[in-house]
Amino acid sequence: MSAAPGTRPRMRRIWASSEARRGVACVAGGLVLAVMTGPEGSATAPLSGFTGSLFHPRVVGFVVFGVVLWGAITARRRYATVVRTFSDKVTATPRRLLPDRRVRAAAYLAVLAFAIAYPTTLDSFWQEVLVDQIGVYVLLAIGLNVVVGYAGLLDLGYIAFFAIGAYSAAYWTGALPVHPPLHLNPFYAIPLAIIAAMLAGVVLGAPTLRLRGDYLAIVTLGFGEIIQIVATNLQGVTGGAQGVIGIPHFSIHLLGITYVWGLDSLPYYYLLLGFVVVVLVAFRFLENSRVGRAWVAIREDEVAAESSGINVLKYKVMAFAIGASTSGFAGMLEASKIGFVEPADLTVQLSILILVLVIFGGMGSLPGAVVGAAVLQWLPEYLRVHPLLGFQQQDLYLYLGALLVVMMIFRPEGIIPSRRRKREIGLAEHGVGTADAMSESSGPIS
Repeated sequence: MSAAPGTRPRMRRIWASSEARRGVACVAGGLVLAVMTGPEGSATAPLSGFTGSLFHPRVVGFVVFGVVLWGAITARRRYATVVRTFSDKVTATPRRLLPDRRVRAAAYLAVLAFAIAYPTTLDSFWQEVLVDQIGVYVLLAIGLNVVVGYAGLLDLGYIAFFAIGAYSAAYWTGALPVHPPLHLNPFYAIPLAIIAAMLAGVVLGAPTLRLRGDYLAIVTLGFGEIIQIVATNLQGVTGGAQGVIGIPHFSIHLLGITYVWGLDSLPYYYLLLGFVVVVLVAFRFLENSRVGRAWVAIREDEVAAESSGINVLKYKVMAFAIGASTSGFAGMLEASKIGFVEPADLTVQLSILILVLVIFGGMGSLPGAVVGAAVLQWLPEYLRVHPLLGFQQQDLYLYLGALLVVMMIFRPEGIIPSRRRKREIGLAEHGVGTADAMSESSGPIS
């Protein structure tokens, strides 16, 4: 059936209007980026940052960027079917091979071999970045992914468990003003730091996990702030605002073999890599276990999960405790590597940053958490060494916020989403359920 004579011109006008608005928005976004990366203002000339950005020849490049972005969005909307067909053809072979366990095992071994061999080709600066900025945050993102991605609990105080692990390392090695009953090698203190972080997760979760949504987020935010304030003000126990120094490095003294992890970052990288591999394997089995299915049920519909016989509080506390364990080890390793702990570094911004890493990579996806943390932690360091478009380190969170907004618009499921999460969001976009509570049951929880 053909449309009415006056319908097509009107639809064309509406389409042209929406395209024009989209083009203006893209160009405006380019101008905002020009201001973000331009010169700073001053107290005597507060508008000099705007004028120096918008009335400079470099603004032409940002306008061109906006136009190119508008063209890409328009082409994507016009040729979405063609692009999807081409993408399906390109990914057909990997999608057909990945279900084979032998292929997956070979792929995992190849990635592991690359992770073992590649760091030896880097200089000392990038090896340090690989440990302090990438490896530690990969471990933190994997742990928070259990809480946010699996169980659907918003935790804004996750860095508190990192602090507990770090101060546990300082306590058991004798670096704090209060001394332990016996001084331990940092290796022997690892399980104690993990247990301390898990106990903190239980202590926080048991009374507060009856809350939901924003209320739970506020409580966890307060917990993170309390830990930092206590560490800053409890001078006689934690060392106060100046922090703790003299935390020894990891060392081995066994059967006549002596080895000390010194200032070189590479040994810490391999120690961290081994722990990450163990955690990934354990969490993968946990995801497919009865506990993992219970977490999924709670995330999708807590009321329905409780009505089906799941002990919601129990599994929520388990999620907090298990997620806290990796954060405690990360704090332990970082404290032993750099030799000190400072409360000023344990801010709520770090908790939010770890949450951004999980969302960017893909909530509920272990590969997504690893890739999201690796990419977003590597990129600022690369831009610091090779500045692009006037990048300044103090504007990092501004860029991360803008990136997160773009991700929520164009790919809300993340870079490497889990299949279940991708399906939830896809159904929500078609009006079937929501991204947090599907209208269909995903099957019984046994």
